Amino acid sequence: MDFTMTLYLRHYWKDERLAFPSTNNKSMTFDGRLVKKIWVPDVFFVHSKRSFTHDTTTDNIMLRVFPDGHVLYSMRITVTAMCNMDFSHFPLDSQTCSLELESYAYTDEDLMLYWKNGDESLKTDEKISLSQFLIQKFHTTSRLAFYSSTGWYNRLYINFTLRRHIFFFLLQTYFPATLMVMLSWVSFWIDRRAVPARVSLGITTVLTMSTIITGVNASMPRVSYIKAVDIYLWVSFVFVFLSVLEYAAVNYLTTVQERKERKLREKFPCTCGMLHSRTMMLDGSYTESEANSLAGYPRSHILTEEERQDKIVVHLAVSNESNSSRKKGLLKGQMGLRIFQNTHAIDKYSRLIFPASYIFFNLIYWSVFS
Repeated sequence: MDFTMTLYLRHYWKDERLAFPSTNNKSMTFDGRLVKKIWVPDVFFVHSKRSFTHDTTTDNIMLRVFPDGHVLYSMRITVTAMCNMDFSHFPLDSQTCSLELESYAYTDEDLMLYWKNGDESLKTDEKISLSQFLIQKFHTTSRLAFYSSTGWYNRLYINFTLRRHIFFFLLQTYFPATLMVMLSWVSFWIDRRAVPARVSLGITTVLTMSTIITGVNASMPRVSYIKAVDIYLWVSFVFVFLSVLEYAAVNYLTTVQERKERKLREKFPCTCGMLHSRTMMLDGSYTESEANSLAGYPRSHILTEEERQDKIVVHLAVSNESNSSRKKGLLKGQMGLRIFQNTHAIDKYSRLIFPASYIFFNLIYWSVFS
C-alpha cells in the first residue's frame, strides 16, 4: 500500500537580496553549506512514510544564484509515500497514486507554490520500468489544503497511473489452478472400484489448491474485501472438492446397489425344481459377443449397447420345461424379471457437467474483470 520514488526536486524563486552585479559570470553555484545561511522553501512530502536526501559521496544538494536574484535549489531525494490501493480487481487492476508536496509553515498568504511549466515540469526517464506494473501516465495538479488550526496551504500533486502486468500471475496462479481442476476430472474416468487411486488423486488436488491459495494471500495485504483472484481460486477449489464428493456419492450408491443385489439373491437363492434354469447378470462390462455366447438365452433377451452402458440387469429365467404340477400358472415360454439400477449415472454426467461448468465460469470471470 505504498510506493518508493527517487527524484530530483528543484525549486525556483527570486530573492533580490542575493542579486549581484556581474558582467562575466552568468551564475554562481554553491554546495549545501550555503543553504543553511539563506532562506529556502520549507517543502515537505505529505503522507510520506520515509524520506532522505542522498549524501554519497557528498550531500546531493546544489544551489545556483543568478545575477538578477533568481535562485535554483536542487536536491536528490528518495521518498516512500502512502498510496490507497484498491485490490478488488487484483491482479487485473490499475492503481492511481500521487506524491504530494506542501509548505510546512507558510500559508497561501505567505508562500505560493505552483508548477513552473505545468505538466512539462515533470520529466521522467524513458527507460524506467517496473517488474509488476506498467506506468501509463504522469500528470501534475495543484489545489489548496485546509487545516482547521493553521489555515490554507498550497499543495502540489504528482499523479501517476500504474497498470499491473498479469503474465506473472498467469504462470504462478491461474495456470496451476486450472491444471489442478482439470487433473481432478481424471478421476471421473478411473474405475469406481479403484478406491486408492481416486481418493489419493482427489486429496492431492485439494491440498495443492490450498497451497496455491495460501501462497497468493501471503503476498497480499490483509484487506477485508474479496479480490478477483480470490473468486477464481475459491471457485476452482470448489470444483476440485466437488470431484471428491462425486466419488463419495458414486461409492455410496455402488454399496447400496450391491446390498440390494445381495438381498435379491437371498430372496431367490436358487431355481430348485426347475429344469435347465439359469441366472445371468449383465452390466456395462460385458461385450455383445460374451452375452450372446451364454446358453439358454435367446437373442431377444440380450440388451442393446445403450442398455448395457446405462443399466445393471438381473435376469431370472424360468424354463418352459418346469413341472406344471409344482408350479401352477406358469406361462409357456420364457418368463423373466428385470431390475434396473444405474450406479454409473453420477460418473457419466460429471464427465460433462463439471468441465462445462468450469469453462463457463472462466468465460464469465474474464469478461467481468478484464
